[in-house]
Amino acid sequence: MNTKGLLDQLFKQGSELLSGQGSNTGAAKGFLSGKGGAALAGGALGLLLGSKKGRKIGGKVLTYGGLAALGVVAYKAYSNWQQQQSSAAVQREPQREPQTIDQLPAPEAEQHSHAILRAIIGAAKADGHIDDKERQLIDSEVARLTSDDALQHWFDAELKKPLDPAEIASSAATPEMAAEMYLASVLVVDEENFMERSYLTELARQLKLDPALKAELEQQAKQAAAV
Repeated sequence: MNTKGLLDQLFKQGSELLSGQGSNTGAAKGFLSGKGGAALAGGALGLLLGSKKGRKIGGKVLTYGGLAALGVVAYKAYSNWQQQQSSAAVQREPQREPQTIDQLPAPEAEQHSHAILRAIIGAAKADGHIDDKERQLIDSEVARLTSDDALQHWFDAELKKPLDPAEIASSAATPEMAAEMYLASVLVVDEENFMERSYLTELARQLKLDPALKAELEQQAKQAAAV
């Protein structure tokens, strides 16, 4: 499956719509005007378009494009956390370079993309509401963006699953992947919504994020969301 390709196209579409350059297809208009669950693309594009409240991620993040936008923010958050850990340690140990998605060759980047998309789908479902109309928009947009039948079927299966933070967190094979998954989720959800805020708390617990890293990811997400 080419999950990275699909995510890159979703991010590119989000960038174009945010900058007013997109074609504004019927599906895209539906995503942007959707309420409640905002369909998956309302959540997926939320990495660039903003949360269900309409928060927009502008400035430097938008200029990176594609998954690099997420990788750069995750890299900064992870690096800052590593520095904090080193400063707090009595004996410093060498810190390895964070292997975020923007730093990886294709096979590893695809694995990260798969985990990130799973996290985005979970975050989009966190308010407990994706109706039939929104599902139709999701299906039509995914079919337009990829001809990969396996990816389409996987996407559909993920949407149908009951929301389970533990199952989603199980996709995190590395600490950096866990950080990216949490960052993507923070950028998608509406933290003023109790259900979504509770979901984030449980996801962080299941991902076994250090509290300091969790706080750093949330801080970087806020800075990235500033227009």
